[in-house]
Amino acid sequence: MKIKQITLALLALGSLNSYAQLTMDAEFRPRTEYRHGFGNLAADDADAAFFTSQRSRINVTYNTDKYDFYLSVQDVRVWGDVGQLNENGNSLAIHQAWSKINLSENFALKAGRQEIAYDDHRIFGNVGWAQQARSHDALLVKYAKDGLKLDLGLAFNQMGQGLEGTDYLIPNNYKTIQYLWAHKSWDNFTGSILVLNNGMQNIPTLATDEFKTYFSQTIGTHFNYTINESLKFTGNAYFQTGKDRTDRDVSAHLFGLEANYKAKDSKLNYGLGFEMQSGDTYDEDPTKNKAFTPFYGTNHKFNGLMDYFYVGNHMNTVGLVDIYAKVGFKLKDKSKITAMVHQFSTAEDISNESDKQLGTEIDLVYAHKLNKDITIKAGYSHMIASEGMQDLKGINYKNTNNWAWMMLVVKPKLFTSK
Repeated sequence: MKIKQITLALLALGSLNSYAQLTMDAEFRPRTEYRHGFGNLAADDADAAFFTSQRSRINVTYNTDKYDFYLSVQDVRVWGDVGQLNENGNSLAIHQAWSKINLSENFALKAGRQEIAYDDHRIFGNVGWAQQARSHDALLVKYAKDGLKLDLGLAFNQMGQGLEGTDYLIPNNYKTIQYLWAHKSWDNFTGSILVLNNGMQNIPTLATDEFKTYFSQTIGTHFNYTINESLKFTGNAYFQTGKDRTDRDVSAHLFGLEANYKAKDSKLNYGLGFEMQSGDTYDEDPTKNKAFTPFYGTNHKFNGLMDYFYVGNHMNTVGLVDIYAKVGFKLKDKSKITAMVHQFSTAEDISNESDKQLGTEIDLVYAHKLNKDITIKAGYSHMIASEGMQDLKGINYKNTNNWAWMMLVVKPKLFTSK
């Protein structure tokens, strides 16, 4: 009995000299959508889609002075995709499971299933709009000191525990990546540099029956510059070289610049910007690839909310020029309305007879915060397509293309240890 008491006393004394905190939070996010021309032009005889999807998460965080542990379990489903008496639903999955080991005051190792997101999410993002979101199996070496942050990321993917070979056959997923991200903050300027070495394995065919990994390199920068309290600029510049997974030479680029203005004490804020991603023209050399690939970014955030470009589509094609304007208005009741207009055109010719103009998209988003845990959001988008969009997509551009949605976001904090 005395030994047990002494042991408990020692554990209690030890806990006084260390820091540990356990936090548990959750997320419940159903979203109802009406789709008629979302992601692509609506065909002549296409009926509208209507459904409700849902993401439910439980997140557990355990922080100590020596290490951090994080676990995120989620269930993603569409209402009705599992029968009422069906016990075999497989929508439950681990979204994140990682640990960060603090090696010193400035160095740490972070390993496991994790979201990787940097800057404005242009190349690496968590794709939070998608109910399933994006996470990676990776090892990160992290350094931070005096406003400087450095991350070295390493990943090597396999389909299972093999006995020989390292062939990897999951489509559209990298076999291996290595990257370095450097970020520095000053008084009115922040800048980042990203160097990504992306390894994609080919898909063997009868003509090419040999497995091979091809590497492309993405090098670029993201910056934010604050002129004063009212005017801010943000920009991106990325270049790609190396080989794509079909052994073509890559030479591509992305440039983007956005200005945001908000007058002092005003409820209105304005934005104006453009983005250009290079592409291949219709008569391009088949051994060359000049089409930029934004890889693992949150592409829904860019180039219009209707996901016509770079969200599972438009890769390795004629590129894109996106000129846009936006305005946001805050209401008194913790609400905000945002309106955005995009003018789309191709960076390269679709054909020798096609117009580069693709169309205009209008996006409206409303958000209202009921309290600290609950937010209601809704939106409506409309694509006014041009004939060039028909030439690109192969579908009648004169049909009505619109999308409406409403989403409830409940994010309670369930438990925090003292």
